[in-house]
Amino acid sequence: MAIPRKIVLHSLQGYRPELDAIVAQWMQEQIKYVGVVGVDASRIENIIDDLCVGDGSSPYFMLTAFHGPDETLQDAVFLAEQLSDEFGGDVQVVDF
Repeated sequence: MAIPRKIVLHSLQGYRPELDAIVAQWMQEQIKYVGVVGVDASRIENIIDDLCVGDGSSPYFMLTAFHGPDETLQDAVFLAEQLSDEFGGDVQVVDF
């Protein structure tokens, strides 16, 4: 089974420090897209962006998006499924 290139992070509790290691693993796995939905989605998306930039010496490009409180997990998955070309592939939902 191929490693998915798109993740939808379903935030159940908001940001937790464990996210930093998860994002580092996604960068190693060459994840290209992360959509965030749920608790603190905007904050989590900003943190993911910051982790990808790091100190700026070797930034990793990952397209990110957050979904507002009126959007559902299904909305986030639908958007991720619409991405194509270099963002093509299966979507994996990660509950966090």
